[in-house]
Amino acid sequence: MAVETAPGALDPIAAVALVGALGVGAQWLAWQLRMPAIVLMLAVGVLAGPVLGIFDPARDIGEFYLPMISIAVAIILFEGGLTLNFHTLRDAADGVKRLVFIGAPLGWLLSTLALRYGAGTTWESAAVFGGIMIVTGPTVIAPLLRSARLARRPAALLQWEAILNDPVGALAAVLALEVVIVLRTAEQVGSAVWTLVIGIALATVLGIAAGYALAWAFRRAKVPEFMKVPVLFASVLAVFAVSNMVLHESGLLAVTVMGIVIANANLPSYGELHRFKEHATILLVSGVFILLAASLDFAALSQLTWRSVVFVIIVLSIVRPVTVMLALTATKLPLKEKLLVATTGPRGVVLVAVAGLFGSRLAELGVEDGALIGPLAFILVAASVVVHGFTLAPVAKWLGLTAAETPGVILVGGSHFTTGLAQTLKKAEIPVLVTDPNRGHLRGAREAGITTFFGDILSEGAELRIELNGYKTVVAATDNDAYNTLVATDLGPEFGRENVYQVGREKSTNARHALPSTLGGRHFVGGMTYNALNRLMWQDWEFRLTRLTEEYSKADWREKRPEAHVLAYIDTGGEIHFVEDEEDVPDVADTRIISLLPAEQDDTAKTVA
Repeated sequence: MAVETAPGALDPIAAVALVGALGVGAQWLAWQLRMPAIVLMLAVGVLAGPVLGIFDPARDIGEFYLPMISIAVAIILFEGGLTLNFHTLRDAADGVKRLVFIGAPLGWLLSTLALRYGAGTTWESAAVFGGIMIVTGPTVIAPLLRSARLARRPAALLQWEAILNDPVGALAAVLALEVVIVLRTAEQVGSAVWTLVIGIALATVLGIAAGYALAWAFRRAKVPEFMKVPVLFASVLAVFAVSNMVLHESGLLAVTVMGIVIANANLPSYGELHRFKEHATILLVSGVFILLAASLDFAALSQLTWRSVVFVIIVLSIVRPVTVMLALTATKLPLKEKLLVATTGPRGVVLVAVAGLFGSRLAELGVEDGALIGPLAFILVAASVVVHGFTLAPVAKWLGLTAAETPGVILVGGSHFTTGLAQTLKKAEIPVLVTDPNRGHLRGAREAGITTFFGDILSEGAELRIELNGYKTVVAATDNDAYNTLVATDLGPEFGRENVYQVGREKSTNARHALPSTLGGRHFVGGMTYNALNRLMWQDWEFRLTRLTEEYSKADWREKRPEAHVLAYIDTGGEIHFVEDEEDVPDVADTRIISLLPAEQDDTAKTVA
């Protein structure tokens, strides 16, 4: 049956496809340009929507687009809850508690004052929108943290605050709205308070119960492996809907609590569940930002005055810094970490979605400036996303809170080969870490002044003690082929399979021992095995770092040393790239080649540190 569409409108299928293409396309282009993806998605949505008129969510998708956004936000918050394992808090726990229990109410108060005296809104609108402004938005923080590569503790502070304060902000707005309803209608105070208490209690209990029930069912094999993700999705939607039926927006609290419970249940299948949800969330974040940006109404924005600009400036330069600094005053956090958190508070999807809904409700109640909340929310989100999107990485770098300025390399397995490679990387000023569960295997690296980690790279201890954000490449080079394959397979989704390598496996060409392409990492040094590489080292082969010039090309280098094995190259920007094939090395001046060659092949004139 054909669906009738308005003249010039897209049919719903084409509209949804366009949202996906624009969102994912913007994310990919931002990755290519190395710029904040959120900024580009916002720009693309506005361009496709109100500027060019190609896409109008209300016209092309219809009345379902707002429920779609609500469901997407619920799934995003649930996925955020799945990332909140209490073990990752460690020394950031005190800061997170203060940002939630002190920062949230303080932020509500200061935001309300900024709205009343900065934007000039009524107290009613200020109180409701001020509650919503508690949120900092996991939809924005997650992509920014991914690109800025912050040190572990400030990243944990920003991530936990964003996820926990999202439902808190929504519920604060519900509380303020209930007060307005009591003042403007005949509803009794007792009834409003009772509704709030029951709604929040039900959301919390429902989230905990659903989380424990799913964890029990998954652990006891009550749900087959192929149905775990579908059951998880269905449960999230059910919990969100049931909670919202009792108290609007309490579903956000329920799904967040549910995610946290599952994250801390130590499920064997947690990794697979979280990875799938993470991929789904990237798609949902892209789609939601395109939908919200495309639905922008320039006519509504034209109602705003110069005081709106004053309001945004006050929020970014006063409200956020003062809130964070006061909340974290009594903590032992270093001043530079407090400053980074205080200057980072981008708002996201939840703020725009909830503000538009509550603004309409206020207008229905007769609050004269209720309709302005939606436009105010949009310009606050746009300004905060642009400002923090472009300043987070530079500010973190200035404060010394990035995991590493140059992406580093983790060498798994201590040996003569990895120690020599680590020394060469250190000479080239590439951060390098050698890990091994056998302390004796690390002695050579420690004596050479290389940073080491005694323990299993896959352990929880490694996740807590190693600043993994500072490393881009993993090379599994132990004497155990099975363990190398396990490391490469497990870390592939986190580092990107294109950045995970392993030494060649013995008998890998034999059909009985060959593994599918889904297991293990990429090969390098021509697929040479652990034994072959270390045999060369004991035969006095050595690593060399050679810089190409206009006069000394890759062909010249290869002609002079035909026996050399190429491992990697360092590009003109100082970033290292391991290679499967020598053809991957660009013939560009100032490119540095890392190779393994016999000691008698002297390259003194061309070898540089």
